[in-house]
Amino acid sequence: MKSHKELEEYLLSKPGSFLDYPFGEDVAVYKVGLPETAKMFALIAEGKDPVTVSLKCDPLLAETLREKYETVLPGYHLNKKHWNTVICTGQVPEEELKSFIDLSYHLVSSGLSHDEQTKLGLN
Repeated sequence: MKSHKELEEYLLSKPGSFLDYPFGEDVAVYKVGLPETAKMFALIAEGKDPVTVSLKCDPLLAETLREKYETVLPGYHLNKKHWNTVICTGQVPEEELKSFIDLSYHLVSSGLSHDEQTKLGLN
């Protein structure tokens, strides 16, 4: 998953996820939830080569991943403790990148209200 399109397809395959541009056309923001209260779980900078994707992460795991991979960095323009930015050069294997996306989605979607989770079919 090195292309923006491949990443986007995987991100949007998550239940209740959608694409938004709240910060302008330079950053694709992937959110989960009802539109009025949705929370972001991934961001992709438009037009970057290689593609970069920012994902929410458990703080301890975030540190471990940054030590393991030189292409995993503290979240760009985000809370450095809870977000990583992954430069998609192929250093991080595709299945592991998918697991990072899955974790980010889970961390964010599990924080939605019970009512919102029910409406989205997440519980």
